[in-house]
Amino acid sequence: MRETDLYPAIKQYLEKQGYEVKAEVTDCDVVAVRGTEPPIVVELKLSFSLPLLMQAIDRQSLTDEVYVAIPKPTKQAGGALWKRHKRGLLKLCRRLGLGLITIDLKKSLGRAVEVHCDPLPYAPRKNKRRTGRLLKEFAQRVGDPNQGGSNKCKIITSYRQDALRCLSYIDAQGAVKLKEIREKTSVERAGGILQKDHYGWFTRVDRGIYDITPQGRSALDTFRTAIAAL
Repeated sequence: MRETDLYPAIKQYLEKQGYEVKAEVTDCDVVAVRGTEPPIVVELKLSFSLPLLMQAIDRQSLTDEVYVAIPKPTKQAGGALWKRHKRGLLKLCRRLGLGLITIDLKKSLGRAVEVHCDPLPYAPRKNKRRTGRLLKEFAQRVGDPNQGGSNKCKIITSYRQDALRCLSYIDAQGAVKLKEIREKTSVERAGGILQKDHYGWFTRVDRGIYDITPQGRSALDTFRTAIAAL
């Protein structure tokens, strides 16, 4: 496959909308003009990539109507990756003010082009709920126990810190009542932490009484630095 294989479908698609279309005009792969409207520029590539985005962003100095066009991914070539990341790629294109087109070369020219988004100004809506969760986690977390870019499975969240407080207290006291754990550790959500037991650290030995599992014993060593910081 070559980039030039994408051109006929793009040309026909735009010409059907009344544009005059020409290829390779001052470094632009495709340029379409209709009357006095701003020109449309389409950059063709065989895959979605950073160089493609950089090229398209450069074309925004010529016009706001810039599209990137790639072959439609197939099961044999990038289909799974496209399906997994399509939403994120569209979000990225919208954020950059770019349009995104895929071309299915197995279809006839008239049916090959699919426009996934047009180049429009991007104004992201803020998610107040997510912002609230972000600030709540920031405020509740004690110190700065993580390294930026570290493995997600070992992240010390405020929830994990509370679980470690409970774990440390039970380790010191032995099997103990939930009410006492909550009072002595000041962990208000101790009940949910011990009952849900996301980490497999706790076991109920009697009604309202909890002890530590072998996995919890191991966690005492794994997170000893984090426990000491609490």
